[in-house]
Amino acid sequence: MRLRTSTTGLAVAVLAAVTMTLAAPPATAIRPTAAPVAALAAPDISVANVQAHVSRFHTIATGNGGNRRAGSAGYTASVAYVRSTLEAAGYTVTEQTCTTCVYRSNNLLAEWPHGPADQVVMFGAHLDGVAAGPGVNDNGSGSAVLLENALVLAQQNPTMTKRVRFAWWTDEEQGLNGSEFYVNSLTATQRGHIKGYYNFDMVASTNGGYFINRLTSTTAAPLKAYWDSLGLQPEENVEGQGRSDDYSFQQAGIPTSGYATGASARKTSAQAAKWGGTANASYDPCYHRSCDTISNISSTHLDRSADGVAYALWQLAVGTGNPTDDFSVTVSPTSGTVARGASATATVRTATTGGSAQTVTLSASGVPAGVTVSFSPASVTSGGSATMTVTASPTATAGAFTVTVTGTGSVSRTATYRLTVTDGGNCAGGQVVGNTSFESGTAPWTATSGVITNSAGQPARTGSYKAWLGGDGRTRTETLSQSLTVPAGCTTYTLAFHLHIDTAETTTRTAYDKLTVQLGTTTLATYSNLDAASGYLLRSFDAASYAGQTVTLRFTGTEDASLQTSFVIDDVTLQAS
Repeated sequence: MRLRTSTTGLAVAVLAAVTMTLAAPPATAIRPTAAPVAALAAPDISVANVQAHVSRFHTIATGNGGNRRAGSAGYTASVAYVRSTLEAAGYTVTEQTCTTCVYRSNNLLAEWPHGPADQVVMFGAHLDGVAAGPGVNDNGSGSAVLLENALVLAQQNPTMTKRVRFAWWTDEEQGLNGSEFYVNSLTATQRGHIKGYYNFDMVASTNGGYFINRLTSTTAAPLKAYWDSLGLQPEENVEGQGRSDDYSFQQAGIPTSGYATGASARKTSAQAAKWGGTANASYDPCYHRSCDTISNISSTHLDRSADGVAYALWQLAVGTGNPTDDFSVTVSPTSGTVARGASATATVRTATTGGSAQTVTLSASGVPAGVTVSFSPASVTSGGSATMTVTASPTATAGAFTVTVTGTGSVSRTATYRLTVTDGGNCAGGQVVGNTSFESGTAPWTATSGVITNSAGQPARTGSYKAWLGGDGRTRTETLSQSLTVPAGCTTYTLAFHLHIDTAETTTRTAYDKLTVQLGTTTLATYSNLDAASGYLLRSFDAASYAGQTVTLRFTGTEDASLQTSFVIDDVTLQAS
């Protein structure tokens, strides 16, 4: 877990010093006050196996300068150990280089290649530690718990109702940089595939408690259900709020939860009475210290955390019975425009998501009159791909349509392709956006009060008025939107606007304040205080996929509690020609 950052509004954040003077004894083991609920059908994770992984991380640290700090030899060796172990178990493993991290190093992603690819549950833990010590509880414990759960999942190979993705993050201790880099690298569609992210940071504290992130949320329910079944009465993880990698996902709108057993905060008398251990002593007396070694582990907390992860994983992503043959179908790109008398192509990909590979026959429905869709080859073995060709006759019906691509094998799986047929020359064309420079009042824009303004605080690019989102230096969300009818039949569609960003934020790494630009359901871009620059910059996007549709153009500006960022917009156009 990273150190807490002061948010008192100072231009330069000051890290709070953590001073530990007394090592608390291990927490007293607690007998469950109630038998585990009957629904707990998940496997019992061997705590001895988890401890073996923890021991390996400790050995790696002691053999590489005494730590596993991001970018160090100890961190690189930790990544290699986790990767080789998972690849041997059958995982699809990738490393992602974090180019914006304080210490350039890699995130490790491991996906169990079964279950629907657009229904993903993620389990993550930071693999790096601090330079002061081996980082065994922080966070060899969370990393080891996930590693053993991943191995048990592969060994049992159950039927999957969702795709499971495990992640080990780098550079968490420097400011959650690895997970933030990963989340920012995802497209809006990829973020939408992630139905929940679960974080495990310090799960074996020797004087620990039982804490759950966002305790009362639906996402937390399976984690809470398991600890409730042991009579542990878990509490909200107040100490860890905003201090671990779940925050990166939370900021992107992805539901989050996770386990923790505590860091430098002190156990209350009520908690000691409930959980055992020493009141008024730190949950982890070796937090960020050289004594965070293999001796700084509570096997009881480690065991209960590992089994709780397994229970959540099985509840969220595992079906009943033996794995059945199954597959998925995707189309890339997901949309295309075809003029009458012309054609376009896309790639249809299949993947085996359960059991064995099978023959999949491809077909299309929802095709407008005068349009044909063909596949080459017409059948593939799951895991293979085909070229889809869409051909419009000279008399094809123009407009926007949703074509359903179906793969038929032992089951049927579908994907959608958004098709726009143009008339090949009869383009109404012209400017689509009304009141482009905000000089004619507010209509047809819908905006938060005061956003469209001629205030002298920020100059307009042209004329006197502009749209100014942000600039308040307090927690606030403002919007600016307009409904647009995009004509069909044109060759080019270009959305453009001029954007000026200035900020009082001093960070060069963290996006505290953001502007999101959306057209329809698609997020075109996200800008932040990190994009500040003098003057207006032209931003432009291809809007051809919206031909023939009525969609909403929306700008959303959000600021955090201090230090303003201004997002100033002028001269917004969508030109069809």
